[in-house]
Amino acid sequence: MDRRHLLAAAAAWGCPAAFAHHGWSSFDPDHPLYLEGRAVTVRWRNPHVEFDLEVPADLRLPDGLASRVLPAQTAAVDGPALLAKTQLPKRRDRRWTVELAPLTRMDAWRVQEIKPGTALAVVGFTLPGEKGEAVLRAEYLFVDGKTYGLRSSPA
Repeated sequence: MDRRHLLAAAAAWGCPAAFAHHGWSSFDPDHPLYLEGRAVTVRWRNPHVEFDLEVPADLRLPDGLASRVLPAQTAAVDGPALLAKTQLPKRRDRRWTVELAPLTRMDAWRVQEIKPGTALAVVGFTLPGEKGEAVLRAEYLFVDGKTYGLRSSPA
């Protein structure tokens, strides 16, 4: 069954999870944001891993973010430039839904399954103008002292 048929079937059965997925093109790639906090709920499944992140009220950009060493990946991503223009979100939501990569890519990066309560940070993109849901598509995941580039597989 292709994706269109799967979504149509889910809609017919009233499956709300089918409507939560955003296409990657929905996000604003020119406005990278930084979030950190603790995973609250985790959905370790396809079409991509996602979790709800509780962020602190006093969220700050970490010192040295722009100079972090980034892993090589197969996609042409200018990571240093992306980190240099990363900002905090203007909106003050304390809980965000973070969309990661599909399970196959998470496996390729050897990301350990994230559990509720895990402390982590992400750099990624939200919807244009930070409008709509508090959702972020992660470009980089920082967890357990490691950095993962999620746009593609490791180089």
